[in-house]
Amino acid sequence: MGRMFGYARVSSREQNLDRQIQTLKKYVDEEHILTDKESGKNLNRPSYQALKGALGLRSGDTLVITSLDRLSRNKTDIKQELQWFKEQNIRLKILDLPTSLIEVPEGQKWILDMIQNILIEVMASIAEQERLTIKKRQREGIEAARKKGKHLGRPRVQIPEEMEEVYTLWKNGKITAKKAMELLHMSSSTFYRKIQEYEKVSGPKGH
Repeated sequence: MGRMFGYARVSSREQNLDRQIQTLKKYVDEEHILTDKESGKNLNRPSYQALKGALGLRSGDTLVITSLDRLSRNKTDIKQELQWFKEQNIRLKILDLPTSLIEVPEGQKWILDMIQNILIEVMASIAEQERLTIKKRQREGIEAARKKGKHLGRPRVQIPEEMEEVYTLWKNGKITAKKAMELLHMSSSTFYRKIQEYEKVSGPKGH
C-alpha cells in the first residue's frame, strides 16, 4: 500500500481552508495534508509543487482532493495533471466525483485506469470546446466591429493637413520638435510615429 496525501487550496490569503481540511481528514492524516493559498490560474504553487517534487508523491501513492478545480481552474492544465498522475502511477481521489473513489480488488486496476482515461478525455474535450468558443466569439466580435466600420486595436491618428508645412519647418531647423508637436497637437510618440509614416509616403525632405 502506498501513502495517502491530501491537498487543499483557496485562491487568496483571506479565504479559509478549514472546510476542505475537515473533509480531507476523513481520508488522510492531517500531517499529510498540504495546502496553498494561491490562485488556480497556474500550477506554480509551493505546496502543490512540493507534492510533485522528489520528496512528495511516489508510484503507488494516493492524492485526495475535494474537487478537480483544487488542482487548477484551467481545463488544459487539469488534463495535463491527470495525465501526469497516470504516468507516475499515482491514484487521484476526487471527493465530489464518486467514481474516482471506487475500490477495486487486486488485479483489477484496469477499472481505475479506465475511469482515469475517461476523466482525461472529458477534461480534454471541455478544454478544446472552451478554446473553440473563445475563438468563435473573437471572430464574431471582429466581424461585428468591421460591419460598424470600427478600427480594431490602437486608434490611429490621421496625418493632419498641416503636416507638410510643419514637417518642412522642423526638418529645416526653423522650429524645434517641441514646437512642431504643439502646432500639430501631438504627443512625442505620436509625432515621431507620424513622421515615419509621412516620410514613407512622401520621402524625407529638408536638410
